[in-house]
Amino acid sequence: MPKIIFHLPFKINPEQASGTNIRPMKMLQAFKDIGYEVDFIMGDAKTRKQQIKAIKVAIKAGESYDFMYAESSTLPSLLTESHHLPTHPFLDFSFFSFCKKNNIPIGLFYRDIYWAFEEYRKDIVFYKRIPTKWMYIYDLLRYKKLLNKLFLPSLAMGTYVAHVPKEKMVELGPGHDVSSNFPAKNPEEKIKLLYVGGLGDHYQMHELFKAVKNIDFVELTLCTRQKEWEAKKTEYENIGISAKINIVHKTGEDLQALYRAADIALIFVKPLEYWGFASPIKLYEYLGHKKAIISSKGTNAGKFVEENGIGWNIAYDHQAFENLMHELYSNKNEISKLSNKIHEVAEKNSWKARALKVKESLILEK
Repeated sequence: MPKIIFHLPFKINPEQASGTNIRPMKMLQAFKDIGYEVDFIMGDAKTRKQQIKAIKVAIKAGESYDFMYAESSTLPSLLTESHHLPTHPFLDFSFFSFCKKNNIPIGLFYRDIYWAFEEYRKDIVFYKRIPTKWMYIYDLLRYKKLLNKLFLPSLAMGTYVAHVPKEKMVELGPGHDVSSNFPAKNPEEKIKLLYVGGLGDHYQMHELFKAVKNIDFVELTLCTRQKEWEAKKTEYENIGISAKINIVHKTGEDLQALYRAADIALIFVKPLEYWGFASPIKLYEYLGHKKAIISSKGTNAGKFVEENGIGWNIAYDHQAFENLMHELYSNKNEISKLSNKIHEVAEKNSWKARALKVKESLILEK
């Protein structure tokens, strides 16, 4: 059985339902599903040091690896210890260099570029911000030298990633492994809408609430973390929350009933600059659950929806949303018409498909 190395500079926490934890777990399983035996390097620096030592011994003894797949932390690589001090500055990149010298192609998924935005500069104090920024830049400089491929959530994000040559960049969005099948269906008395995801500063949906308030034949279920709802609910209560809007805080298997009941899933958010390249995992979970999607123009998610014909990409405006609802309510079969296309696109966007793309991208580098 062919082998690969899977590198992660932190420990996965399966209890936290965030992309930072979900994505590496899904990719690790996907590599196994496509036929790889995986030797992994992950955890704190002490643990990684032991794992690196064992893999180096194996390589020197003749062990062969097709490639190494790595994922970055949201922190600079030097600060991933729990105390956030750079106590092991050479551990990971020296191993990357060792792999490069031994003709093992390296691809790394670069998770986020939030640190380059104004919001980040507001969120962190000055005396921490400057050295941290230089550590992020240091990572990019090492990637430039050591990586064969830099995988990004979207190629649009590459505009913000300095130092790494564009020819090394490969789009590798999230995927899904949804086995349940809740096909697109015609709505009954009301159109049932579903949003599952965050409600922080990047997830502004005020226009959605304005629209739903004005439409009698629409019901909205918004599923988000309770803490995030508590922080933002006053803003939405000022718009008006009626019995047509149901706020819930469900995760895991408890989400299945929500997907089963929904006619349409939503990523109808204000198109802030961040959304121009963001590739949310929930988009692909919607797709895996075979749901038609309403997205907002000016977002990377909206571009995906429009280009793949799996829903409606409209202006972030309550009147535009209301107009679409009236159109769909008058022509209820428009939703079920998308069913075959949604199934087709879902097949091409599984986690297994993502692992195969990594393989194809890196095997060519040997």
